[in-house]
Amino acid sequence: MDVNSVKTRFAPSPTGLLHLGNVRTALFNYLLAQRFNGQFLLRLEDTDAVRSEEKFEQALQEDLLWLSLTWQEGPEKDGGNGPYWQSQRATIYKEYFDKLLGHQQAYPCFCTEQELKLSRKAQLAAGKPPRYAGKCRGLSPDEVQAKFSAGLPSTLRFHVPDDCTITFEDKVRGQQTYKGLDIGDFIIRRSDGTPAFFFCNAVDDALMKVSLVVRGEDHLTNTPRQLMILKSLGLAPLPEYAHISLVVGFDGAPLSKRHGSKTVKELRDSGYLPLAIINYLARLGHTYENNNLMSLQELAAEIEIKHLHKSPARFDQTQLDHWQKEVVLSATDDELLAWLLGHESVKKKINEFVPAEKKPEFINTIRDNMVMPEDASVWAEVIFTNELMLSGDALSEIKKTGTAFFQDAAKILPDNGEDFKKFSRATGEKTNKKGKNLFMPLRAALTGRTQGPEMAKMWHLLGTERIQTRLVAALELTKENQ
Repeated sequence: MDVNSVKTRFAPSPTGLLHLGNVRTALFNYLLAQRFNGQFLLRLEDTDAVRSEEKFEQALQEDLLWLSLTWQEGPEKDGGNGPYWQSQRATIYKEYFDKLLGHQQAYPCFCTEQELKLSRKAQLAAGKPPRYAGKCRGLSPDEVQAKFSAGLPSTLRFHVPDDCTITFEDKVRGQQTYKGLDIGDFIIRRSDGTPAFFFCNAVDDALMKVSLVVRGEDHLTNTPRQLMILKSLGLAPLPEYAHISLVVGFDGAPLSKRHGSKTVKELRDSGYLPLAIINYLARLGHTYENNNLMSLQELAAEIEIKHLHKSPARFDQTQLDHWQKEVVLSATDDELLAWLLGHESVKKKINEFVPAEKKPEFINTIRDNMVMPEDASVWAEVIFTNELMLSGDALSEIKKTGTAFFQDAAKILPDNGEDFKKFSRATGEKTNKKGKNLFMPLRAALTGRTQGPEMAKMWHLLGTERIQTRLVAALELTKENQ
């Protein structure tokens, strides 16, 4: 691979919203292009007229831009190789179909789906791999014309010599060898006149000067077909290929919603931050020596094709949440506040419960206990409202601690309420409690939980009046046990 002229591409079909598997492919192509100061191309493979929709085109572009995976060539960025929608390239494809026909490297096929189904069934029964039997390959020009005149529908097949061998070096999986006899003549133009994936994908890569194709291993067996097409058309230089492992669920099956997989839009709407998704996906099927949170530029500087994995990459929600937490911890208070206010339900609660002048202190206080925006909603209610909902653990802790402790704490507060350190020291001395036996009941009474932000940080946000009210409420709960 000439590292001085690397050009990668992402070529999705706009038939639905982007999922993590698709985005990871885009990410690896983007990072490798950046790694070698090359170009990242976006192309829309929209030849499926029934399923392709403009709304999905717009959505996938929005998703890529939200993740900062900006393309240097493609829609809105003409690099002189467009159009970048395959539906607009029919004239280009026709030129190359005609060239293959003229060189007798392709031929029309009039076999019906029923005939092909019976042929495949017979081959499987005989223990042979299913491939096209070549029925229409030997039709004479007159026979072909007669079938056209009769209005019979036809596809266009690429002729694969039985005795040919296709060998290429995959950048992830090493040398690959395929025999023409095992592949058979394959369709390059459908009966409705649209180009098959094998054909338009290969032709566009060549014409758009893509030098490195990084894609899922499910496309590995497409590669010999595409190389044959490119060589027959004299389109050079040939791109290099790197077929990466697929993303699977915990059970090894293709990733789906039952494994917790979401679209990029769903992840964004639920509050995941773009850098968290990027850091997770960059390590899903690729090994980085640096396990710290990294920027896109840092990830690009350290990506290596040799570190791409062959074995399936298992989706792990815990790991995604880990990187979300890392991004939250690294963000500034202003960045976190902007993130939280970008989610309407959270924005409503923060603006309703948290005084404007206390918002920066609030963010700083809950940062370590926040992964998703809704976490901030919870703590806004806990700290700033008068209605405290106790968790089961907190209620048990309060009742276990007993009446005397909260009586003493409530009496101590007025003269020792300047800060939590002073108050807890005085309470510990009075009640003869320390460590967990001191701090856990105080946390349970003041926050309704047994885990959460540092009490010292929450102290001033809670305020002496609310603290007193909650200590008295805890005291009343212990009396119910008596």
